[in-house]
Amino acid sequence: MCSLDRCSAHNPLHSAAFEGGTLGALSLAIPTWPLAGKYVPLSGNILVVDDDVDTCELIGAALERQGYTVTTKTSAKDALALVSTTDFDVVLTDLGMAEMGGLVFTERVLGAKPDTAVIVVTGLVTLETAISAMRAGAFDFVTKPVDEDLLGIAIARAVKNKSLHEEVRRLRRAVASEGPSGVIGRSGAMKRVFDLITRVAPSDASVLIHGETGTGKELVARAIHDASGRTGPFVAINCAALPPALLESELFGHARGAFTDAKAQRTGMFLEATNGTLFLDEIGEFPVEVQPKLLRALQERKVRPVGSNAEVPFNARLICATNRDLETEVYERRFREDLFYRINVVKISLPALRDRGTDVLDLAQFFLSKFASRAGKDALMLSAAAARKLTSYNWPGNVREVENCIERAVALARFDHVTEEDLPEKVQAYREDSFVVAVDGESEILTMDELERRYIARALSIVGGNKSRAAQLLGFDRRTLYRKLERYEATPGQAPASTVTNGSRSTPPAQ
Repeated sequence: MCSLDRCSAHNPLHSAAFEGGTLGALSLAIPTWPLAGKYVPLSGNILVVDDDVDTCELIGAALERQGYTVTTKTSAKDALALVSTTDFDVVLTDLGMAEMGGLVFTERVLGAKPDTAVIVVTGLVTLETAISAMRAGAFDFVTKPVDEDLLGIAIARAVKNKSLHEEVRRLRRAVASEGPSGVIGRSGAMKRVFDLITRVAPSDASVLIHGETGTGKELVARAIHDASGRTGPFVAINCAALPPALLESELFGHARGAFTDAKAQRTGMFLEATNGTLFLDEIGEFPVEVQPKLLRALQERKVRPVGSNAEVPFNARLICATNRDLETEVYERRFREDLFYRINVVKISLPALRDRGTDVLDLAQFFLSKFASRAGKDALMLSAAAARKLTSYNWPGNVREVENCIERAVALARFDHVTEEDLPEKVQAYREDSFVVAVDGESEILTMDELERRYIARALSIVGGNKSRAAQLLGFDRRTLYRKLERYEATPGQAPASTVTNGSRSTPPAQ
């Protein structure tokens, strides 16, 4: 018979486990739970199994006082039958039952309901006992005589763990249903992207995807392909990764003997993507000398392999992506205007992560589940402090940076949650920038032209030099912004537009 012992002199092995101490080869890293007199009640459905009636009643009464719904069973077989038909958050079982040992009972409970947290109660506390319980799948163990507060801590952690598993499944279902082909996001900006994907996918129209580095442009391109119903492959090439001659050969193919080492005829990617999709990533880096050939291929729907006089028709849908402002590239004569209009039939602008609100938390949860599963840390969750840091950070690397951040956090996490300290130092230390005009005397007053010039420079710095986006934020049309920038550059005696008024200097805006 076991009684509840409310004194503080509980078993030292159990204390070491709860305090995250190390005992021999066993190290249980569990954060200390704050107690203020009585334990704060939580809700949950608990099954207590012990072949001693008095023990069941005592433990059941203690848990009911803490706010739980409790069912007791004195037969392990009856308890197993009940587990198969009823969902319990936690099963609390004695280790030394005559009808069926607690370890065998634990294994059978988890075989029937893998997400159920099982806590074993034992009076024989040894290192071997603890290891055997954990190997059987027990979530935790409680020693006799049972301390009511420590029992409350163990039960609360187990209930929290069960809720976490349910939340992970809910988020996975929500993530899967939110966007096509794994594109994650519930913000209004991403819903507009999903709408465009759905509407443009069935057509053959060329699509231009624009967005900052790391926003998921290739993922969106694959989503369009997957939703298009095309039976051919998705063929992707990075235009910035190859020199002009090799890029031309890769895209259009080459005839045998067209150049040194061309020992055999090669089919280019336009033909490899037959009945499918050809994705040209970083189209803004496409060599100027090859642009006329690409334009002709798109106009005629035929390609001419390098070294061949014959043109070969192709049937592939073209999707391009860039992090550059192609309209600026056209204006500054680095990209052909006629080619721009050919590839820009439908434009999808991917928002930066800083413009997507709480999407960062959905992405963090997705990556947390992914990397935690690989690392065997399925119960990991984000702490409130870590979540606040994630939502306040500016994410210049966008989704790719979030993925890197969470992978690092999972690797460093010591407990059952990711803390602020597990995040990269730049995320921890980030403070949101401000733009302040402070004037203490007449000599510091700026003219409106100078104030406008500096504010435009700051806007360009924030958006990474994207002039179309800066013009949109500032309320100008693009041509007006160009004229202002040209006027500032031509004005004698003025500092370059990279000067910033908040006491620091920014990198000159990218062109």
